[in-house]
Amino acid sequence: MKRLRSAPALRVALLGMTTAVAGYALLAVWLGVHASAYGSARDRATATAVGLVIEDGVGADDDIRVRWTDRAGRQHVERFGAYDTDRYTKGSRFDVAYDPGQADPQGFPADPDETGAEDDLQVPIMLGGIAVAVYCGAWARRGRRFRRVRRLPGRPMTAVVLSGAGRIRVVPGSVWLALSEVDPPGPVIRCQRVMWHPALDQVSGPVAVTVHGNPRKRRPVVAELPDGSRPVPFGLRRRRVPQRLMLDERSAVRADLRDAFILPAGADPLPAAAGSWWRQGAVFAALGAAFGIMIGLWSGDLGLVGAVALPLAGATVCVSLWALSGPQP
Repeated sequence: MKRLRSAPALRVALLGMTTAVAGYALLAVWLGVHASAYGSARDRATATAVGLVIEDGVGADDDIRVRWTDRAGRQHVERFGAYDTDRYTKGSRFDVAYDPGQADPQGFPADPDETGAEDDLQVPIMLGGIAVAVYCGAWARRGRRFRRVRRLPGRPMTAVVLSGAGRIRVVPGSVWLALSEVDPPGPVIRCQRVMWHPALDQVSGPVAVTVHGNPRKRRPVVAELPDGSRPVPFGLRRRRVPQRLMLDERSAVRADLRDAFILPAGADPLPAAAGSWWRQGAVFAALGAAFGIMIGLWSGDLGLVGAVALPLAGATVCVSLWALSGPQP
């Protein structure tokens, strides 16, 4: 526990990877159960009816709406996904397979090539697994690179800690180190983005650091602060920070409500910034879920499966990317 508290980058990495893996597992189980149920129901659809396309271009995926009648004379109107949209236009024939033993049968495309409904359930599972593997690999690569670079010979330099805020309020801020030579003093050579570390809040103005790695190349470097802290770098170094960011020198004094209380002797409280982190993560989870619902409403097919899968996927993606961005409290 103490290691996690003293290693904020590790804490955020664990949060991001746990969110990605857990979110994907829940999504895969949800979609997998429905994909299995859909496949079983389609296998039981042994009867065929001639359907009529009464509407095409439905929703964002250009689905079709079909009217068909079963053997008992009951009329049904259902929406189907169709890959061959040029063939299945309004007024054209669309054969429907159904289970004759059901009182209110569900229709399935009789054309074996029209597997859009099944693909909508199975493809996200496959793509999600690839995305989670790439995401966890990105964290592993960041960690390996940090461990390798910090062992390289160091050289004295001067650093100024900068805070970058996006022009859009919801976008998390970033922390940068502006590196320059010590002797003779010179202009900033490179700007290195780093993950937030509590030691950065105690830095005001230029500070002497030991830089591991070659600061004149674009590869990341690890800057060791006077107290021995080494913020985790990510991204290539730049000659200047992106213009979309508004940078200010990070203040060395930050308000901490814990200063208003007398803590028991030996107490080891969780850093106040941690609470801010979790609140940020919760906000991004809510935004991701809302975005998933908006996508479902825009596509016009927010059924039971989508009502759970889309918000879950949106929340997982937003929190995972937020953690990967190295947010500051």
